[in-house]
Amino acid sequence: MKIWPALLPLAALIAFAQMPASAADDTVVARVNGVEIKNSDLDFAASEVGPRLSAYVPEDRRRVLLQFVIENELMAGAGAKDNLDKTDTYSARVKYHARRALRDAFFDAGITAAVSEADARKIFDERIGNLKPEEEVRARHILVETEAEAKDVAERLEKGEDFAALAKEKSKDTNAEGGDLGFFSRGQMLKPFEDAAFALDVGKISNPVQTQFGWHIIKVEEKRARPLPTFDEVKEAIMAQLVQQKAQEVVSGLRNEAEIEIVDPKLQPPSEGAPQRAPLPPQ
Repeated sequence: MKIWPALLPLAALIAFAQMPASAADDTVVARVNGVEIKNSDLDFAASEVGPRLSAYVPEDRRRVLLQFVIENELMAGAGAKDNLDKTDTYSARVKYHARRALRDAFFDAGITAAVSEADARKIFDERIGNLKPEEEVRARHILVETEAEAKDVAERLEKGEDFAALAKEKSKDTNAEGGDLGFFSRGQMLKPFEDAAFALDVGKISNPVQTQFGWHIIKVEEKRARPLPTFDEVKEAIMAQLVQQKAQEVVSGLRNEAEIEIVDPKLQPPSEGAPQRAPLPPQ
């Protein structure tokens, strides 16, 4: 949605941040060499790799997650056979992931659970609910180098030549099939082009219009009022933003109460105003 462009990446991050399956729902979904894989394993995997699965349709995501968990189990089993769990680095790795698991549990209980649908609804009502639908235009254009060429195109159109065919023959914009630019709203095109397009009635053709790209002949095919997004369409994006904001507040509070000592001088902030907090990882 154009109204919420900055929220969409956040929505991708939070869309997979599911709470682990309850005991009643934590059924076995697969077995690998006798080791059970449960629904909760897929939920934990989703918090780790879920954002990478945004290209998959929802019904395929858990199938992909299952394959990820199966491969994880296969490699873990191979590592155990090679006695890699006896190495010095293994215990340090386990300690790190144990702390990460506590971090995830805290995030679920203290941050994600603190954001409600009612909070998202309030933001929606404040920022979107009172907006008016945006006017959109669907237009074609023929782009040529000079004003003389544009006038020649206009004359040929007045004599009844097909706009799309003439665009294919004459236009420098080869990316627009038959000159078709699709629907656009104000602010998406250069102002001289936009002003001319929105001033035209449906079916009408403009006089030559100059922009930095050359001279345009514009035809308006349709006009419409683009409907505003519904709450359900943007709910996840809004909640993602609220979760991020809540996480910032909680971590800032924890930092203020903590005693943090950076021992390695190479890791000290380079200047007084340098950022001291890393971006929060996806949850």
